[in-house]
Amino acid sequence: MLDFINLRIIDIVDIFLVATLLYYFYKLIKGTVAINIFIGIAMLYLIWLLTKSLQMNLLSELLGKFLGLGVLALIIVFQQEIRRFLLMIGSTKFSPSGNFMHKLGFRHFEQQATDVEAIIEALKKLSKTKTGALIIIKRNSNLDFLKASGDRMNIEINTPILESIFFKNSPLHDGAVIIEGNRITATRTVLPISGEIKLPQTYGLRHRAAVSITQNTDALALVVSEETGKISYLKNGKFIPYKTFDDLIHIIKYDLA
Repeated sequence: MLDFINLRIIDIVDIFLVATLLYYFYKLIKGTVAINIFIGIAMLYLIWLLTKSLQMNLLSELLGKFLGLGVLALIIVFQQEIRRFLLMIGSTKFSPSGNFMHKLGFRHFEQQATDVEAIIEALKKLSKTKTGALIIIKRNSNLDFLKASGDRMNIEINTPILESIFFKNSPLHDGAVIIEGNRITATRTVLPISGEIKLPQTYGLRHRAAVSITQNTDALALVVSEETGKISYLKNGKFIPYKTFDDLIHIIKYDLA
């Protein structure tokens, strides 16, 4: 009781920060296999605390050693989640230091909102003709390394421009288009593809490239399949389901907010 009375402000801040970090980490792994592993580790940790408090020295020592040696294994198991977690911490939505990072040149804020309706309208038209397309929309991660592999542009987004870029006879149709804010900043960009990606054979290189770039950055990806004309939306290396195009527009706007 005395310890509770002597609770300091810094202790409350400490508890709040730990709870916040756990909450955001839980959001990242919710709905994935990793959540079961996380729960298992949490239960094992609670058992270790219990055995330690009951002075069950042998079992406590064994569990303690296991938890201690398991840190490296956890980093390997949660590799993708840790990467996304660090991206989240560095994002303007999470970090209060966004303006400071901007002044240092690490972050670029877009003044004009992305015209998502124009993008989806272009993809709908490309879908009808089964014209393949790959669009990457920047959020917080720097995509200059992608733009260096293609042709730099500075064009305001509109539906006819996007259609003409991906037109099969256009010299710009190969590769991905990079969108930052409401401007097309690069075309014909080459996206790196991770060798660990496993997708059904029905998905081509565009989808694999989209999975890879959304795993390694916080960017969003839109893909039009050349075989089926289906429009896919990807975030954090995962295909995000949607029911209607209006639903898709709402999801993208929410993710960009």
